[in-house]
Amino acid sequence: MYLSFLKSMEDGKTRYATSPAIAKALKLNEVQVRKDLACVSSKSGRPKIGFDLMQLIRDIEYTLGYAEVNEAIVVGVGNLGKALLTYPGFEECGVKIIAAFDHDPNMVGEEIGGKNVFALNRLRTLCERMKIPIGIIAVPEESAQEICDRMVESGIKAIWNFAPIHLTVPDDVVVRDENLAVSLSLLAIQLKEKQ
Repeated sequence: MYLSFLKSMEDGKTRYATSPAIAKALKLNEVQVRKDLACVSSKSGRPKIGFDLMQLIRDIEYTLGYAEVNEAIVVGVGNLGKALLTYPGFEECGVKIIAAFDHDPNMVGEEIGGKNVFALNRLRTLCERMKIPIGIIAVPEESAQEICDRMVESGIKAIWNFAPIHLTVPDDVVVRDENLAVSLSLLAIQLKEKQ
């Protein structure tokens, strides 16, 4: 959130960002903003002047790991998989999707968003050879655990799961679940509470 806001300030004219201005714009507590920014950028903050904008952006990007590019693969090239493959914003966050996999022979050999679609049986070989750390699951619920198991066997240590199912993984594998239907329902509930 901080990074997005600070990048919106990059107009060539703004040199410093102050905690009060950031807190006001993001509707946050000023003391918390000051503490958060001090955790990531102890060198660029100056009392009564603020933080050097460009240095603060670099410090936050470094803290978030944006300086390191993590490669990822997508399994499932239906509508969601295609959307993920063509989204340009991941690389700004330090993640580069390099390939996709699907069981549909009609999809194998296609290129989507500049990424090749491979047969699912090539997943392990490619991931092991390239030491891919991140896998993205964009398959139906009934296939998700099998795909997850294949990813784990291939050496993937972080999984972004879009299937509406809880995945079972070893302790050394991280899973982030994204249930779009639940997120939309929560949004509807929040809207109802606001009205």
